[in-house]
Amino acid sequence: MTTKVLLVGESWVSSATHYKGFDQFGSVTFHLGAEPLVEALKGSTFELTYMTAHDAVEKFPFEMEGLDAYDVIILSDIGANSFLLPPAVWLRSQTVPNRLRLIKAWVERGGGLLMVGGYFSFQGIDGKARWRKTPVEDVLPVTCHPWDDRVEMPEGAVAEVLQPNHPVMAGLDGAWPFVLGVNEVEVRDGAQVLARIPEDQGGHPLLVLGGFGKGRTAAWTSDIGPHWLSPAFCAWDGYGRLWKNLLGWLAHDRD
Repeated sequence: MTTKVLLVGESWVSSATHYKGFDQFGSVTFHLGAEPLVEALKGSTFELTYMTAHDAVEKFPFEMEGLDAYDVIILSDIGANSFLLPPAVWLRSQTVPNRLRLIKAWVERGGGLLMVGGYFSFQGIDGKARWRKTPVEDVLPVTCHPWDDRVEMPEGAVAEVLQPNHPVMAGLDGAWPFVLGVNEVEVRDGAQVLARIPEDQGGHPLLVLGGFGKGRTAAWTSDIGPHWLSPAFCAWDGYGRLWKNLLGWLAHDRD
């Protein structure tokens, strides 16, 4: 049985100016950030659709029928504005369906939603991701702080697994590779914290599970790949198993 997964975000464009003595020139580079996950799911029962951040602005569904094509949706390193301000609203002052409300309704009906950490996840860098007090935050097993919520850990942090017998932790014995940062969040009452950062580095939640209506939700507060996930984490045998376990759990009750 195939589980259909929509990954939204994990792309960006950077521009640079190069100076060579008297002369200078500019360059623009397009980046993809989810290649480790794409590779890990190849040939599996998880059919991944990768919708980049710039495509999502117009191509993320505006109707429930579009979301119903998927069992699990992953929001990763993409801010709320990309859903709230498509060109029809931003440039033409027209009305469109509120896609954050649509996601909430989809989860309530049985969809599985995962938010993955990053500079434009949860509240994000300078608070610009803006997921706090949105319908999407309503369904997550965590709440967002009203400030820049990044916790940078250049020394590295190895997760503490709190519930090793949970199905999402199956086959993940032994120490995990280190991470280099997380988004700071607050755990909702009744949510399950499966893994966290060590207490002496803040004890921040790393993997939290919950539910909303008939759906299941999860928050992974570190990255899906570098830079917060170390290359060792992405190359770890448990990397693919962790994501497959988590996606399978999220899709479990999907009609």
